[in-house]
Amino acid sequence: MTLSTVRRRVFVVVFVTMALMGLLGPLVARAQAPHVLILDVSGIINPVKVGYISRAIERAVQDRSTMVVIELDTPGGLLSSTREIVQLLLESPVPVAVYVSPQGAGAGSAGTFITAAANFAVMAPGTNIGAATPVSSTGRDLEETLASKIENAAAALIRSIAQERGRNEEKLEETVREAASFSAKEAVEFNIVDFVAEDLNGLLAHVDGLEVETSSGSRILDTRDVEPRRFGKNLLELFLEVISDPNVSFILLTLGSLGLVIELFNPGLIAPGVVGAICLLLAFLAAGNLPVNWAGVVFVLLAVVLVILETQVSGFGILGVGSIISFVVGGLLLFSQFGDRSPTLPEVSVNLWLIGGMAATLALALHFIVRSIHSSRMAALESAGRILLGSAGIVASDLAPRGLVRLGDETWTAVSQDGTVIPQGEPVKVIKVDGLTLTVSPPDDTNR
Repeated sequence: MTLSTVRRRVFVVVFVTMALMGLLGPLVARAQAPHVLILDVSGIINPVKVGYISRAIERAVQDRSTMVVIELDTPGGLLSSTREIVQLLLESPVPVAVYVSPQGAGAGSAGTFITAAANFAVMAPGTNIGAATPVSSTGRDLEETLASKIENAAAALIRSIAQERGRNEEKLEETVREAASFSAKEAVEFNIVDFVAEDLNGLLAHVDGLEVETSSGSRILDTRDVEPRRFGKNLLELFLEVISDPNVSFILLTLGSLGLVIELFNPGLIAPGVVGAICLLLAFLAAGNLPVNWAGVVFVLLAVVLVILETQVSGFGILGVGSIISFVVGGLLLFSQFGDRSPTLPEVSVNLWLIGGMAATLALALHFIVRSIHSSRMAALESAGRILLGSAGIVASDLAPRGLVRLGDETWTAVSQDGTVIPQGEPVKVIKVDGLTLTVSPPDDTNR
């Protein structure tokens, strides 16, 4: 290799390096420029929210964000997910502010724990914090329902958060044990939250210059003129949020179970089985983000099985009615909580109009399928009837006038012509076929 070749290669390397630095430099500089990371956390607190908040804090550390602001509006959520988020906030090396907003929003149940765990607990005017559900799904008073180990564990958690952040232990514990709820003004007066902010700019202006303790040590905030940056959910998180909706998960469960059962009774169709398996897997994936009552799942599956069984008999009878009833009961029970319920969990249910609409659709579809099957069977019987006309048989049990007749290896219900009695063992011939019933006469009789 000549010296000139080496020089050329070195030049190329240096040129490419400088070009990349020129392109990436502004991006790196922007990432590390003073900014706050803004998160939108709304709806039920579940594992999806845990992953989203965890990912945001990691990004904030990487980009050296001044602070993370969680805009919160939730009716509550799973206690396990609530604990994980509380741990993330307490151990965050980046200051975290939870901002209950916009006006009319609430930090119900689980939201109370999350708000209290932040370095700065802030509320917008017209918002509230505390237990959002004073009555359980069974209709009993919450004081009765919450007399459990779960309540005590939740109360201990809220007290430890209050001690860590210097908030009012007594009032926060009331949100767990007595379903107490407070307005923004009341929450500030009782030292449940730190202050009320009209908007995000008001929040940033209020915390500017304040000293805050984090897991990485104390720091003085400089939030003057910092850039607010929205941190959005990724595609997976958005997808999981959609299927974790109670109504969507109910539809997935119904379609999934129906598709699989159809495939089992009709092997080789493939499409219903594939679609059903995917829908059912998605339904169970969503179940991990919702408080599922598995009795409701059993009822929905039973309804689908009864639908298939109904297609195996003629007429729309007790199996069909039972499937509709089982389906409605399953929809009502799917997310219902019995006995002791979690203090962090709101009421979750499938929309009654959706249950009714799908039940009506199921009934109409079942009626159509049963009629089609019945018509097909009757057409087959008529075709078979034409073949049976004139066939010879032996009376298997006395026709008086109704009994049994054997035609080859088959036994049929039969009646004698004109109601005459024909004893067992006598030869007969078929002169008429009505569904599954034959009309017969002695071989020497003529058709009338």
